[in-house]
Amino acid sequence: MNTYSIIVVPAHGVAPGEQVRLAPGETLRFGRTAVATGVAFAGDAAGGDHRRLTIPHHGVSRTAGEIVAGGTYWSLSNLSSASTYVVENPEGAGEHIKIAPGRIEAPVPFEFSRVVLPAADELLTFDVWAPRHDYADATVANCPGDPTTLAFPLDRSKRYFLVLAALCEGRLRGEPHAPLPTVEQVVGRLRPVWPEVNRASVQWNIDYLAVKLRLKQPPEAAECGPRLNGKKESLVSLALRFDLVREGELTVLDEQKMTAP
Repeated sequence: MNTYSIIVVPAHGVAPGEQVRLAPGETLRFGRTAVATGVAFAGDAAGGDHRRLTIPHHGVSRTAGEIVAGGTYWSLSNLSSASTYVVENPEGAGEHIKIAPGRIEAPVPFEFSRVVLPAADELLTFDVWAPRHDYADATVANCPGDPTTLAFPLDRSKRYFLVLAALCEGRLRGEPHAPLPTVEQVVGRLRPVWPEVNRASVQWNIDYLAVKLRLKQPPEAAECGPRLNGKKESLVSLALRFDLVREGELTVLDEQKMTAP
């Protein structure tokens, strides 16, 4: 059984060497030089030895930061004086956290992360894999009584889910800033699995989803409220934020026949 909890993968051309494996409690310092500079790091009081990742770029601080491995997460310290670091979740369709200058031991929850360092006229990256995420046993939730009402009840066999999946596809396939498809593009994407699809049916399902996911009031409501602008963007943002569509579910775009809502 592996004793390490995270793996740090230097980007091509940033630092030579193999992947760096860290066990819980171990640290990795990174920066432009591999020489200690007197900056206090987590664990220094214990006198422990620290590994280093050299990023030889004039836009990176000599002592840019430190990674500390935990059992089910890792933390990042930003030791630069002016640059904000960004930790992206490449599997999260734009999900990210920002680590402000001087922030110490900020916990990072992602299983697969990309650390982005602004360096002069470019952005440098390295990856961190945290394979030891733990989850509660599903049997814990099997308690007697009425079932919990779902916040976003979606039937994945319905055509509205097909439309939602088509809207989210680009960002779920590793392009978090991809522009959303137009209604015409959604029609073209869905035609192989929904031959009768047309612009009106896609737009009807988008409107239906906006009501179903409580982004707008139904037409029969006494007060319908203001017009919802950016409806597609709002739907995709909500769906990706709460994992209403996952990358593995995009198979519905190629394999399944949907039924009407």
